[in-house]
Amino acid sequence: MNEPSFDQLIDDFEFLDDWEERYKYVIELGRSLEPLEEEARSASNKVQGCASQVWLISQVNGTGSGSILTFRGDSDALIVKGLIAVLHILLSGRPPRDIIETDVQAALGKLGLHEALTPQRSNGLAAMIARLKSDAAALAA
Repeated sequence: MNEPSFDQLIDDFEFLDDWEERYKYVIELGRSLEPLEEEARSASNKVQGCASQVWLISQVNGTGSGSILTFRGDSDALIVKGLIAVLHILLSGRPPRDIIETDVQAALGKLGLHEALTPQRSNGLAAMIARLKSDAAALAA
């Protein structure tokens, strides 16, 4: 599956009638992610604060103000892997400053994710966002 833009993702969510269909779509997005190698599933890449196992790896391409942050991620839970895919669509491949300044919660609000996620999943999503913003801040410094 080709990765849609975030605007396309919003359109797709609006097109789907109910949350069961939207969950299936999020899971499908997660299945399209390349799985991480076993050695990447290390304690240093593990996201703390998630009930599921989640690993994120950030990479920098370029230098200085032209640097771009990309990330890869994986999870042992299908819906969480889908949430990683949504964050990838929104944040990966952008300059660190853009990532820091993006109001991720507002963007995800356009998808209506907050109403559909359990508090535990919402906390895990917040932990993933914090980790990505922290990685971006470290690069921007």
